[in-house]
Amino acid sequence: MAIRLANNFRFSGILFALLIPLSTSLSHAQEPGSGEPAEWPVISWTQFANPSDRASWKPVDDGWSFVDDGPRGFFRLGKKESNYQPKFRSPTHIALLEGPELESFELSVRLRSTEPDYGHRDACLFFGWQSPERFYYAHLAKAMDDRANQIFIVNQADRIKISTSTTSGTAWDDGWHWVRVRREARTGAMEVFFDDMTRPVMTATDATFGMGKVGVGSFDDRIDVAEVIVKSKDVSQRK
Repeated sequence: MAIRLANNFRFSGILFALLIPLSTSLSHAQEPGSGEPAEWPVISWTQFANPSDRASWKPVDDGWSFVDDGPRGFFRLGKKESNYQPKFRSPTHIALLEGPELESFELSVRLRSTEPDYGHRDACLFFGWQSPERFYYAHLAKAMDDRANQIFIVNQADRIKISTSTTSGTAWDDGWHWVRVRREARTGAMEVFFDDMTRPVMTATDATFGMGKVGVGSFDDRIDVAEVIVKSKDVSQRK
């Protein structure tokens, strides 16, 4: 069931009144804590079980499909090769959430990597999306270097690292994990979290882009996405 909120954004999943901890039947990964700022409202919650949930997601490439899993479902990126070849060096697997654009927000995603293990095994969260040539993304990779496990900007040029702190790598395995990106537009602050929502694994500060779409994907690896929760205090009427 999907419930529409203000500005025609859609709350996808169970009834709006039932804002309870999410089931962990897909794994032992836990729902992320609400964290701060607690006053930001939930504007979208997608669990991919219903057609109305699925209609809100628009892939850029052809690697995506929806999978039924009993009473639930998930969004599968099942192809490593992509038919999407961006003009500038940047991820090749992208799915965007349709609806109003966001400025200050919190994007929480439960996903799993289905790629065989290697150093750059990855998943990405996209935000501030203006166009295929202008956006931010957080790249969570098994091992860190200047091209992996960083926050990047694509601005009419190949991706550029903008992260000011990161870790030695993201602990991908075959299980489900929560990942989150939080952005405060007023200061340009960006924080990325992996499972532990009290301590960021990456940070950056940049105010090049304002309102933009959010999304999920990878640079060139396979993933499954089970749930997406979006909170925001700034929702644009622009579509």
